[in-house]
Amino acid sequence: MGMERRRWLNPTQPQTLQIGVMLLYVNAALGLLSLIIGGAAGLFGIAIIAAEILGAYGIANERKWGYVVGIVAAILPLVLVVLAVVAGVASVLGLGIIGVIFQIALVALLLHPQSREYQRIWFK
Repeated sequence: MGMERRRWLNPTQPQTLQIGVMLLYVNAALGLLSLIIGGAAGLFGIAIIAAEILGAYGIANERKWGYVVGIVAAILPLVLVVLAVVAGVASVLGLGIIGVIFQIALVALLLHPQSREYQRIWFK
């Protein structure tokens, strides 16, 4: 019995999960950059950044909790953007259309049938 390997990316997973993990890391990095430059993210912003990193790491290491955390970290910001637009507090263009598109793509990748099937079978 060998030592258990921990990894940041897992090339053996389906392409949908691999790209989803990379997008979670990219979102976290952009969130950190925004926090450093902009300054005001609050505890909620820091929690989302931490959840994105933790979710991506958990998915890369084939953990069910990582998949759940990754989905929550992907869906929650998207739900908040939709609520802000519906409430008239913000416009999609003001929030960054590219960011919204990436968030939708991330949710679609993580909830893709191939991703769900793989995590159902192989995740511990």
